Order: sequence, then structure tokens, then C-alpha cells
Amino acid sequence: MGIARDLIPGMHDNLILHAGPPITWDRMCGPMRGAIIGALIYEGKADSPEAAEELAASAEIKYAPCHEHSAIGPMAGIISPSMPVFIVKNETFGNYCYATQNEGLGKVLRYGAFSKEVIERLRWMETVMYPVLKLAIKDLGSIDLSSLIAQALHMGDEVHNRNRAGTSLLIRQLAPALLRTMKNSADTTDVLKFINGNDHFFLNLSMPAAKAVLDAARNVPGSSLAVVMSRNGTDFGIQLSGSGDRWFTGPALVPDALYFPGYTKADANPDIGDSAITETARMGWLCVAAAPAIVQLLGGSATDALKLYYVHV
Repeated sequence: MGIARDLIPGMHDNLILHAGPPITWDRMCGPMRGAIIGALIYEGKADSPEAAEELAASAEIKYAPCHEHSAIGPMAGIISPSMPVFIVKNETFGNYCYATQNEGLGKVLRYGAFSKEVIERLRWMETVMYPVLKLAIKDLGSIDLSSLIAQALHMGDEVHNRNRAGTSLLIRQLAPALLRTMKNSADTTDVLKFINGNDHFFLNLSMPAAKAVLDAARNVPGSSLAVVMSRNGTDFGIQLSGSGDRWFTGPALVPDALYFPGYTKADANPDIGDSAITETARMGWLCVAAAPAIVQLLGGSATDALKLYYVHV
């Protein structure tokens, strides 16, 4: 683990990375704008949402896709310079990918929230969780994400929307190292509680693992293999192995999904996030038939999921 500004290629103090293909402030959706406002407050560049919004719309702040900087992020996908990131390496080909720590559900930056509790949580993740996890991972030497993903898939995860097994397996690996490297029992306990209460924690490891695999397939002459599928809440974009850094884009659609009571498709934002990298790597929805909890949540069955898989593939 490390800090974004020290690791991510091309990162600088006025750069904010986001999910999906390139986009300018004037075309960004509400959740992405909210997440950027929160990031600027977190970075200490603004002391109010109004000041952050004014700064965000100025020429001082630069924006770029996570995918163009060997990084990846769920939903709004915001990575700002001070954020701690995981370092994920493709051991076979030597390329890297970087991703932030997962905040959990509810009022979180990646959904566009920027209230006081969101900023305080981000700062706790930087000042407490990051140092604790960094020491534990260093003690372990490395964590084999391929193995954890394979096990999680056999335990009912599809490592996109369901990461309960992956998170549980990760805690099993981390726990002994957390105890060996513990400097403050209260901090270590709080970190374990946070991860244990956040079934999505492993998502921010399954996503960079998928990207690290796919980035190794870039720049094969003439290849039409998709190495990126991603959305920014306005546009949906793909990149192909043989097309270099070129983006092919179209409108991001509003998904047919399960909504909270009282809300419908008319209330929803178009699709957003880098997490479709899991589907690009043939995980996520493409193996949802083996994730019964997700199939049931969507109101179907494993048979329905298999039919959808064969329709789309």
C-alpha cells in the first residue's frame, strides 16, 4: 500500500481521477460532481461545498480517467492525491494497478456524498486504517488475489456485487499479520470491525486484480479484445487491445434494476463506475449463476441467470 500521489503514474496535487471515459466538469453527473466536491474538501483545498464546487469548475483542477493512470475505482471512482491505495501487481507480466480502500455502504464518497461524516471516515481511513493495513500486508509479503478470487467464486461470490466470501477470506489472511504488527490494540480492533462490517471491502481488490490481468493484454496489433468497459454516469466507454488508448463511447443507460421502495427507474442516474472491469475479465454478471444470493436479490433463479449469460455471450 501507499499514497496515490507517490505511486500512480502522472498523479499530481491538482489531478483528480474518476471512473469511466474522459469527461469534463460541465458534463459530469450529480454523483460524480458530489464525490469531487468531497475529495476537494478532504484534500483541504476547499472549506465548504460551495468553495469546492467553484474550484472544481475552474481550470485549476484537472480530471482524467482512472483507467488512463493504471488505477480503478467503483461508482464515481474518485482518487485524489492523498488517498491511500492498494498496490496490485500482475506477477507474470510486471504491470501494476492501484485502487483505494472501500468505504462501505450508505453515505460514502463514491456515491457522491460529502457530508462531515464522509470526510471524517476518509481521514480515519488515511490516518488509522491505512497504516495498520500497510504494516500487516508488508508482514505477509504479498497476498495472492488470484487464489482468493478463485475461492470466493466457489463460495457464492461473483466478485462484483457480492464480495462477502472474498472479504472473509481476506480477513483470515490478514488477522495473524494484524496481531503480529499491532501497535495500538484499539486501532487494530477498529480496522477489523470496519472490514468485518463491510462485505464490499474485497471489491477494491477484485477490481484492480481484473484490470491488472486485462492491461497485460493491451496493444496486441489488430486485436478486438475488450480490455476496458466502464461508465462515468454520462457515457459508457470501452477500450480494445489493438486500439491503444482510444475510447469508444456511447450514452450510459439507466439500468433495469431493483430499486428501494418509493423509487423507480425515473429517479436513477445512468450507470456509473469502473466495476464493469470484473465483467470484462469474465467475472461479475458473467458468473452470476454461481452467486445465488445475487440472483435471488434480482428476483430470478440460477436458470434465469444462465439464460441471460448465453443471450449476452
